[in-house]
Amino acid sequence: MSISGDAAFCSWSGGKESALALFRAIRSGANVTRLVNMLAEDGAHSRTHGITAELIQFQAEAIGIPLIQRPSSWETYEQEFKAVLRAMPDEGICRGIFGDIDLEGHREWVERVSSECSITPSLPLWREGRDDLLSEFIRSGFKAVIVAVDKRYLDETWIGREIDGAFVNDIRSQGVDICGEAGEYHTFVYDGPIFKNPVLFRKGAIRSDGDYVLLDIVGPSIKGAA
Repeated sequence: MSISGDAAFCSWSGGKESALALFRAIRSGANVTRLVNMLAEDGAHSRTHGITAELIQFQAEAIGIPLIQRPSSWETYEQEFKAVLRAMPDEGICRGIFGDIDLEGHREWVERVSSECSITPSLPLWREGRDDLLSEFIRSGFKAVIVAVDKRYLDETWIGREIDGAFVNDIRSQGVDICGEAGEYHTFVYDGPIFKNPVLFRKGAIRSDGDYVLLDIVGPSIKGAA
């Protein structure tokens, strides 16, 4: 589905689905002029993936699209997200790109919130096959590393793995959503066709936070980085 015309923003997690959705949107003719990334209350890490705010900024710089970051709690997430969206039409941005695959509750939320803020939502990955999406992601030249796993589904040996053919073969045997749509795992994308240059980083410590095991990844401008 073509979404050319109005300027658009992309709801940006730093992970593979938002990257692939952005890639498809740009190829279809969308003029994407903003990335929107929601942060945790402290403003230091992304709300869902645990990636540092600074590394998300590095991604945006490497892609070449200005980034908007907004802190929130889970309780204030919708309020803060709407505050960002309501300012978009004044800048000529009337469309939003989202990376959801098939969770109906997510789509309903996206459509309701977008409508309340005069934004037309587009979901370029909606109802696509999981294998097809992963295959396209890898074949297109994207590079990503797993930075979080839900301990209820996967153990910490998956932390730090690259999203490649071997990963796809292995994840199929785990009895989980191979794209991690329900939060089984999260990724950090550091290179690919939407990037002007790769994001340099090194893998840091592995830590536990509630149900999740997280990988600290360190960007090149952070003290102590390689």
